[in-house]
Amino acid sequence: MVSYSVEGNDMQFLRVTLASGEKIYADSGHLISKDRTVSFNTVAQGGFLSGLKRAITGSTFFVSELTGPGEAVLAGFFPGKIFTIELTGSTPLLAESHSFLAMESSVKYDSQMARLGAGFLAGEGLFLAKFSGYGKVFLHSYGGLVVKELKAGEKIQVEAGHLLAFDGNMNYGISSVGGIKSMLFSHEGWFFVEIEGPGRVYLHTTTAQQLASVVEPFIPRQGGGGVQINL
Repeated sequence: MVSYSVEGNDMQFLRVTLASGEKIYADSGHLISKDRTVSFNTVAQGGFLSGLKRAITGSTFFVSELTGPGEAVLAGFFPGKIFTIELTGSTPLLAESHSFLAMESSVKYDSQMARLGAGFLAGEGLFLAKFSGYGKVFLHSYGGLVVKELKAGEKIQVEAGHLLAFDGNMNYGISSVGGIKSMLFSHEGWFFVEIEGPGRVYLHTTTAQQLASVVEPFIPRQGGGGVQINL
């Protein structure tokens, strides 16, 4: 069993200690450091087809394979929270692909076609990352993390960009945000993703688009057009 700790506050990182021969798989680009005793390899975990399906989700074809003994440190790209979900083999986990950080080698990483309405109309793509099997999955939220435990028949409406992950046995679809005025001027998109319990739903408190929109005015442009601060 992988030994790990989540450290830091707004910019959290994952510290993993691997025994000899123990492996984890991580999303490409998230490795900060590793002991020299930890071997590093780039693989198409699950084979060519699984790698291709991951690429369709917007994730990477290859993942990083880290094999102990030793310690490795990983982190997400945005301020946020790192958290762990333990899979027990009974229920898969569906997730927005960019929230994936790492997983134990006993977990299978695949993708699943979302229902056309929930995927296409909500603007989040046609595929979701799918994790199944046994073991830990480490995910990363944008900003804070909200966890909602839904009872049987209980429903929640989520603005699509804030949906991080949910139990794979839950029913989901779309619902409109309201009338034409709300759809055009609410800045919440045109549709909510509606998810029905029982099960657990994980939400970002911000989105990648919102974070990018805050930073964008401060990026210098050739010939002006941005705010430049000289120190």
